Amino acid sequence: MDYTPLRMDASQPKLRVNLYSDTQTRPTPAMKAAMLAAEVGDEQFGWDPTTNALQERMAAMMGKEAALFLPSGTMCNQIAIATHCRPGDEILAHETAHILTSEGGAVGAITGAQITGLKGARGMFDADTLRAALRPRTRYAPPQALLEIEQTANTGGGAVWKLEAINELCAIAHENGLRTHMDGARLMNACVAAGIAAKDMAAGFDSLWLDFTKGLGTGVGAVLVGSKEFIGAAWRWKQRLGGSMRQSGMLAAGCLYALDHHIDRLAEDHANAKRLARGLGQIPGIVAEEPETNLVFFNVQGTGMTSASFSDAARQHGVAVSTNGKYRVRACTHLDISAAQIDEAVQAMGAVVKAA
Repeated sequence: MDYTPLRMDASQPKLRVNLYSDTQTRPTPAMKAAMLAAEVGDEQFGWDPTTNALQERMAAMMGKEAALFLPSGTMCNQIAIATHCRPGDEILAHETAHILTSEGGAVGAITGAQITGLKGARGMFDADTLRAALRPRTRYAPPQALLEIEQTANTGGGAVWKLEAINELCAIAHENGLRTHMDGARLMNACVAAGIAAKDMAAGFDSLWLDFTKGLGTGVGAVLVGSKEFIGAAWRWKQRLGGSMRQSGMLAAGCLYALDHHIDRLAEDHANAKRLARGLGQIPGIVAEEPETNLVFFNVQGTGMTSASFSDAARQHGVAVSTNGKYRVRACTHLDISAAQIDEAVQAMGAVVKAA
């Protein structure tokens, strides 16, 4: 996955439509006001009431016993893996999973575990594929310790795992002595698209997390949830990787605001993604995948351009997108993108293709 960092300089046109990622969202004025008004204390000692309120709410929302506020989703993944696994353990995940492709080799560097990538269309694998990957436990093979699932499947086009499928996979894992973990970077996009409560999506997992810096629009924050025992052990890893965030209630308040105001509106992002895919599909040489949530992947090979050259040209027209392979491009709708901007982006990308 090659998401080239955005760089702004005086020689570049002003960025008008930022479809690079939903991580580009900015806190709204109302969210900032809630953050400024937050009651705070030292998180290290459990004295921050706003952080405590967020953790309690997230644990209840996901049907788990406890929760831990962390700066980022990647940190949630790595702390969860380090808590569940030991050096030499094996993790089963899709071959395009974020923990395998986009976290800097942290699983090997921090935990000393290894990941076996499972194949499957649209970033997902089925029960037969999981069963085929399971081995008898012998001293010759690495212990298979953890099953990891990413909801939604990013490189699968923002695809939503069906509830029945993840429940079946989690049951197989537990029957074979594996623990289960969900990378919930865009979990609420999946819940809104499928009309399923987060608690139901989370039921089969021993641990999972929700990212607040994507579609939910905060600047910092993710929350890891699980049993009291798991979160207690996870706190030690939080301490090892940086420690507490002290008066973190200012950040937690933004997350609480997002839970109250930014979940239902994710449906707008999904509608804008469909609008974008339809528009891109009308541009000669572009083949757009049908989006399920807020991620739109499209192939530009028919234009004679690579994804990198297309992205560079789009940037000159004031539109930011990211690349995912030689010809595959990703555009991401989010809180800061309106339907009018979608139309503007389609027009600009049409001009890119015409110029090429």
